Amino acid sequence: MGTITIALIGAGQRGVNYMGYALEHPDELQVVAVAEPNQQRSQKFKSIHGIPDEMCFASWEDLLARPKLADAVLICTQDNMHYAPTMKALEAGYHVLLEKPMSPDPLECIRMGERSEQYERVFSICHVLRYTGFFRTIKTLLNDGAIGQLMSIAHNENVAYWHQAHSFVRGNWRKTAESSPMILAKSCHDLDIILWLAGADCTHVSSFGSLSHFKKENAPKGAPQRCLDGCPVSDTCLYYAPKVYLTDDIEWPTSAISDDTSLEARTKALQEGPYGRCVYHCDNDVVDHQVVNLEFANEVTAAFTMSAFTYDCSRTLKLMGTKGEIRAAMEKNEIEVIDFETGTTKQISLETPGGHIGHGGGDFGLIRDFVKLVRQGGQGNGLTSAAHSVQSHLMAFAAERSRVDRRVVNMREFKQD
Repeated sequence: MGTITIALIGAGQRGVNYMGYALEHPDELQVVAVAEPNQQRSQKFKSIHGIPDEMCFASWEDLLARPKLADAVLICTQDNMHYAPTMKALEAGYHVLLEKPMSPDPLECIRMGERSEQYERVFSICHVLRYTGFFRTIKTLLNDGAIGQLMSIAHNENVAYWHQAHSFVRGNWRKTAESSPMILAKSCHDLDIILWLAGADCTHVSSFGSLSHFKKENAPKGAPQRCLDGCPVSDTCLYYAPKVYLTDDIEWPTSAISDDTSLEARTKALQEGPYGRCVYHCDNDVVDHQVVNLEFANEVTAAFTMSAFTYDCSRTLKLMGTKGEIRAAMEKNEIEVIDFETGTTKQISLETPGGHIGHGGGDFGLIRDFVKLVRQGGQGNGLTSAAHSVQSHLMAFAAERSRVDRRVVNMREFKQD
């Protein structure tokens, strides 16, 4: 096959970013259709990719009701809107690339994986971290025995206080019933990476966590429902909305509050929309900190910590082996390998990809792999095929079950249930 054609379902930020690959590599990938109910987003995407009017649809139902329009579809709708278009697209003959998480329902995750096998389609999940130079380097070090036999992993997802407030207190992922548990919505990436690095099936999961800070009892005295309604602590509050969204910086997260980024439109968004609410008076219910303990079939253990209460939005980890250890910081693109026998330390500093390439180059690495798989006619599994991703999703569901029930979850029994 030559150039692969693709239709985008959901022209939000993630879909737009992923399809930037088609603009830079038009010989490999061409976007030929888009389904997006927001007309402003649809028209902007149409203009950028040169899509004709008749190939712009108001819904995924309209797009998939037509005879097959492309080789593949990229689905970037909200979490609870993944299952139906994925099942329909696979049945209609499309290869599918699906934004994570697959679904807020574990049974739907399993069924989607089974449907892709039934129709022999490429079905990949957007676990972009596996495609970063950072994590691929760590995986190579482990495979090469740089620290002997891997024993333990300590992995931190530092969410950052401002990111928590934007996405998980005010934003689209604030409520489990409307999106997913936070351990799935934010951290299925991380559980997937831990599974990949551990190199064996997960057998047991335990987890603790809660929503402790972003709730009404912690609101400053006299704080109104909205920041612009005369907040008495506007000068000192970390989360005062105008300080976050009404600056000269209109990049993300500011770009997420309004498609029109003028000061007038952003002010109106804070007056009327979710991002102008006091973080202590929102309807959020997802946790703001959580820990997960994992045991694998090869006796590797892992401890994962997700916390809102950090300054940087980053990932840091430590891998402990029989002959050495690895310490690494993703956002710095720095890896340190310590050898027990010699006491020497090897520093690895990776080149940081350009700013337009998201997740340390992982976004475009994902698309490149998907294009390759489609060109091969669906032969072979990519790094993030459903065969791999279903298990890490089930680990997230098991962690939430453990947190709520306050018990250790046996993964084999959980999957059977």
